[in-house]
Amino acid sequence: MKIPYYPGCTLKSTAKHFEISAIESAKKIGIEFVELPRWNCCGVVASLADDDIMHNLAPVRNMIRVLEMNRDGLVKDEKRLLTLCSMCFNTLSRANNRIKKKSDDLDILNDFMYKEDIDYDGSVEIIHFLEIIQELGFDKIEKNVKKSLSNLKIAPYYGCMLLRPKDVGIDDPERPTIFEKFITSLSAKPVEWNNKNKCCGSFLTVDNKEIVVELGNDILTDAKNSGADIIVTSCPLCAFNLDNRQKNIKAKYPEFKEIPVVYFTQLMALAFGLSKEITGFDGNFINPTKLLKSKNIEI
Repeated sequence: MKIPYYPGCTLKSTAKHFEISAIESAKKIGIEFVELPRWNCCGVVASLADDDIMHNLAPVRNMIRVLEMNRDGLVKDEKRLLTLCSMCFNTLSRANNRIKKKSDDLDILNDFMYKEDIDYDGSVEIIHFLEIIQELGFDKIEKNVKKSLSNLKIAPYYGCMLLRPKDVGIDDPERPTIFEKFITSLSAKPVEWNNKNKCCGSFLTVDNKEIVVELGNDILTDAKNSGADIIVTSCPLCAFNLDNRQKNIKAKYPEFKEIPVVYFTQLMALAFGLSKEITGFDGNFINPTKLLKSKNIEI
């Protein structure tokens, strides 16, 4: 399966280990990511005002690239746009849903982008990698597991962007299970905990770090108290707030116990027996290698 792939900005900079582990793991289950030519930033946050049309411009340009890929033969009859980053998924999905419902907005955007070769027609579907995996069947993951993670207890962290609002979420916003099914398919044990869909503070990390420290302490401590060895996510911003900010949490709460936070594709690559260059645990602030070795999981 060749599918158009939107990386977004962070996966080309601080989250390269997310992208590399995803691309290589996907190959093992028969998926080839075909990166969009000339992609641009998604805009990071969806338009919240009803009369704000221009914030939908950046997402729609990326959807035009999908149509171009089909026209130019880079993919064949594949108008789904695959994302990894939860923020990108949410922003692209919400913009796409809006312009599909508001034809006048779409006309305005197409008129504004008069230099594009193709008008956007609303035919692209935004899809997250976890949804593709579920569509293929979690048994396909199980068949490719080469390294058992059965000693590992994993807390799935959904955050906000994968689940809300309901019309773009990939699962039930209150009782999601897709991450748990994924973790089980890797032979690991999913942990049930209260804060799996609690906000990490998002962009408050820029100008109100203390709130992020408080939220992070609550989220991470809950995971530890629920028996988790490690937390898994698909959002680079959540990863920063819950992983990198642990140094700030420790400074405020000396009794705080560190816990690794990794991307779901890193564990996928690990279970598939891929190399340490692909799993990329050196890219995590709290490197999970020592923990994994204590669980008899060799890197």
